[in-house]
Amino acid sequence: MARAFDLMVIGEINPDLILQGPDIQPAFGQAEKLVEHAELVIGSSAVIVACGAARLGLKTAFIGVVGDDVFGQFMLKAMAEKGIDTQYCQVSASQPTGFSVILSQPQDRAILTYAGSISALKRSDIDLTMLKDARHLHLSSFFLLDALRPDIPGLFREAKNLGLSTSLDTNWDPGGSWDDGLFETLTYTDVFLPNQEELLRIAQEQELEPALSKLSQRVPTLAVKLGAKGGLARQGNEGARAGILPLKVVDTTGAGDSFDAGFLYAYLQGWTLEKSLQFACACGSLSTREVGGTGAQPSLEEALEALDRLQV
Repeated sequence: MARAFDLMVIGEINPDLILQGPDIQPAFGQAEKLVEHAELVIGSSAVIVACGAARLGLKTAFIGVVGDDVFGQFMLKAMAEKGIDTQYCQVSASQPTGFSVILSQPQDRAILTYAGSISALKRSDIDLTMLKDARHLHLSSFFLLDALRPDIPGLFREAKNLGLSTSLDTNWDPGGSWDDGLFETLTYTDVFLPNQEELLRIAQEQELEPALSKLSQRVPTLAVKLGAKGGLARQGNEGARAGILPLKVVDTTGAGDSFDAGFLYAYLQGWTLEKSLQFACACGSLSTREVGGTGAQPSLEEALEALDRLQV
């Protein structure tokens, strides 16, 4: 029987306040600086993945928690407008919605995050009937989901037992442990989607190749984001590498999450590893054309058309 959703995403829900300008380095001592641009946009890695997947045409639903406040209302409304089913999202009366302030430069950014409801999602908020509705389960921001994290390995195991494929993007670990149940979760993960620095930290390696070898033995499919250098992937003994698109970068916020969305779309279509990686790199590149993580996410047609323009 066909399932209602192609993709079920679990993760944090928060807006981003993006600040841009030639000098966005904070100066203490009560010094005030002016920025050139400020914008409140859809934030959170998990939501940006969901938005990118929905934009590509995947039927997408989300499980997460917001506060009963203006930021929470902003996010739920914006997610629905992007085509994400939010029926499984919880509204907390006790926790305010988290948010991030992003100091953004064209090739890099710094992020300050207030956790709020980001860490409030717990296992009892997730009923297995929610998962039965989906083909694939994706989780982002593993290390921010404090209440849920002890139960994530079991949740992934249950998802696999229900016939779902699974994927994980840990994102950064503010606590610096780089484990806390991660390796047990990888046992039940089909697609692992770290960036290069996260991969090195998780593998406890200094160089990329040993880290790739170590982690590719733990998961069937490993796709790694390399920023301006594109991405690479491993699937058993098969490897692939792809570059980025030659375009003017406005803001890199969420580019890795758009990469994830592209790779998951391709994975669910059964494409080859090489084409999946190329498609992911195209989606990540195209998302940098506007401020914020979702404004420039490509349609399926845009991403496919861009494949021939990827740099080698």
